[in-house]
Amino acid sequence: MTKDVLIGRLDEFPPGEVRQATLPDGTNIAVYNVDGAIYATADLCTHGEASLSEEGILTGKIVECPWHFGTFDVTNGQPTGMPCTVALKTFRVKLSEEDVYVEC
Repeated sequence: MTKDVLIGRLDEFPPGEVRQATLPDGTNIAVYNVDGAIYATADLCTHGEASLSEEGILTGKIVECPWHFGTFDVTNGQPTGMPCTVALKTFRVKLSEEDVYVEC
């Protein structure tokens, strides 16, 4: 059974940036604002386990891992550049007024 978890307010996720949020079980996720649309993925790169929210570089809808420069599409978690070949887990995002929730 899934539930919606509050991860912050919309103004905590500025356009063009990636921020970290923590789920109730302690899992960190990366939250991205791409031109006003909010997306959320697992925080750790599937190749080298670097934190995407702490050191990743967001350009449009693509986040680049700082360790080996692999890239992912944050809208669907799919790898877009080597050496990454395994997709990031994604989380459905819901907005309610100014609050941001993820389904988990």
